[in-house]
Amino acid sequence: MAREVRVRFFAGARVAAGRSTVGWPAPDGGLPAREIVRALAEAYPKLGPALRASRFLRNGRYLNDLTERVRPGDEFAVHPPYGGG
Repeated sequence: MAREVRVRFFAGARVAAGRSTVGWPAPDGGLPAREIVRALAEAYPKLGPALRASRFLRNGRYLNDLTERVRPGDEFAVHPPYGGG
């Protein structure tokens, strides 16, 4: 039975995806973060460039390795580079 990961988009990723959050299906054992990133790029083609430059967080912690598993009930955040001053 698959449940969902809550995916949150910030800054330019939010603009590219056209939304701030989405529920993403995940099996009970989870899936590698890299698979979520790849699926998001396919589902939201305008998001691809932002994903290549983004950092990703799982439950508020930056992921250093996209092989880490993201499980149902987790929050997966996409943070592209921020600009401004």
